[in-house]
Amino acid sequence: MPPCPAPDASWLYLIRHGATANNRARPPRLQGRRTDPGLSPEGREQARAAAALLQPVRLDAVYSSPLARALETARTIAQPHGLAVETVDELVEVDVGLWEGLTWPEIENRNPDAYRAFMCDGTVNPYLGGETIAALLQRSAPALERLMAAHPGKTIAAVAHNMVNRAWLSKLLGIQLAKYRGIPQDNCGINLLRCKRGEIKAVTVNSVFHLRRS
Repeated sequence: MPPCPAPDASWLYLIRHGATANNRARPPRLQGRRTDPGLSPEGREQARAAAALLQPVRLDAVYSSPLARALETARTIAQPHGLAVETVDELVEVDVGLWEGLTWPEIENRNPDAYRAFMCDGTVNPYLGGETIAALLQRSAPALERLMAAHPGKTIAAVAHNMVNRAWLSKLLGIQLAKYRGIPQDNCGINLLRCKRGEIKAVTVNSVFHLRRS
């Protein structure tokens, strides 16, 4: 049953974009903000599945990271509602710096010291030449909070990225930011959040029952 917002509450469906070829490589290749691939055929199917799930929901607005993989997902979700997608620059994926397009084994081999430092605590040790997880949270969380505050009594959707979602959910769930890896975010997994009287609560995290599992 879709949520029915009270006048003092808003709801947000926070969605990770559909899969790209980098996501499904084995091992996966890091995909930050410096390259901009579109969805793979599987990713487009995932976006359609998310759109079908949200079709009965009365969405009042749809937002997205400016990157192609998020925008394509968001437009697929917005289309049945006749909505245009508004981009939010702060929702762009983390800057993985010099590690863009590499696998973790390749990174460990090329930059062992930076790799160990990041794996020890990515909140203070950045992706080499890129952002820390703390910096990502600092720029993206206020944007998501503003979106919810701007839509009292309404339901909205936002399509973002693995690290954007994990960082904010860590904050909302009271989990130490350095332990973000414990929060799963599947491609086109859906998180449901409620904002009531200024307090944001995660109601559902990484719902994937609408997705075909291999």
